[in-house]
Amino acid sequence: MYKVLKGWIDQHLSDEEAVLFAAILALSIVIIVTMGAVLGPLFAGIVFAYVMQGLIKTLARYQIPNAIAVTLTFLMFLGGFIGFLFLIIPRVWRQLRALFTELPSMVNESQVLLEKLPENYPTLISQHQVDTWIEMLNSEAGDIGQWILSFSLSQLPIVVTVVVYLLLVPILVFFLLKDKDQLLGWFLSFLPKERPLMNQVGAEMNLQMENYIRGKFIEFLIAGGVSYIFFALFGLNYAALLAFLVGLSVIIPYLGLIAVTIPVVIIAYLQYGWSASFFYVVLGYSLIQGTDGLVLVPLLFSEAVNLHPIAIILAVLVFGSWWGLWGVFFAIPLATLIKATMTAWPSNRVDGDGVPDE
Repeated sequence: MYKVLKGWIDQHLSDEEAVLFAAILALSIVIIVTMGAVLGPLFAGIVFAYVMQGLIKTLARYQIPNAIAVTLTFLMFLGGFIGFLFLIIPRVWRQLRALFTELPSMVNESQVLLEKLPENYPTLISQHQVDTWIEMLNSEAGDIGQWILSFSLSQLPIVVTVVVYLLLVPILVFFLLKDKDQLLGWFLSFLPKERPLMNQVGAEMNLQMENYIRGKFIEFLIAGGVSYIFFALFGLNYAALLAFLVGLSVIIPYLGLIAVTIPVVIIAYLQYGWSASFFYVVLGYSLIQGTDGLVLVPLLFSEAVNLHPIAIILAVLVFGSWWGLWGVFFAIPLATLIKATMTAWPSNRVDGDGVPDE
């Protein structure tokens, strides 16, 4: 047993840089788990800084000085940030409140539609099944009502969190863009000068983060914008709210698609019934999701490291349970980090006696 353990240590932990890198990863996990909520504004600033960095590089190719490029990029970000805050969020919030207000009537209407199913489809659906569905619907509606009540009673901490984000995120984005080189130099000064493992993993992760964050941002804008135009053309209720949910669904791989499809189909059915308009809305929404998955995602994430769907779902579940919404958002980059580290990790070939070969 001692030889086996010693052989494993000699094989995987004989490199000093690897041990230091493992310690840094462990410390990072501890910080994220214990202080993830506190550091939320910083991570939001890093996300927006990654998105804006591409524009700075584009302006630099036209020989525009870095200070001017950073200023123009930050002003563009600030304009979009203010527009999103005062134009889109209020509309989404109003529709969300309207949905909560009309929820009881929607539940009653759903019960009426369910009670008609045994008459219309007697060979497929029985009255007992309908009674079970109605009982489940009433139970879920009661849970939602309790959640709404508890949410309304606990709005003050949420308002404080939102205000903190609104004040800190623009400031953090500005300094992350302006002093990026100084901040990276300060951090790298604590690391060894010779660090091939960290350089390899860091270069790959930087490329993946740029591709992933910018791609998700563009995908959010395109998916949400196209969905809103489509829903508004059909006059679908809560068009802005549903389009916003469609945009957010791209953040959660696979699971987000299922979660947002259910309210879209339910609201469309309650508004249009079993009619041609309902099928047109469902068909159009399916085309939007299909175009996103088959065209937009391969185009935006062509440089991403391929991960198996099971690995992605596990990453979403694990990191989401550790870190909440931020864990869900960074699930794929973190899974990529694990894969890149395992690939680049130095190891010596061990012979049958548990001794590393020279």
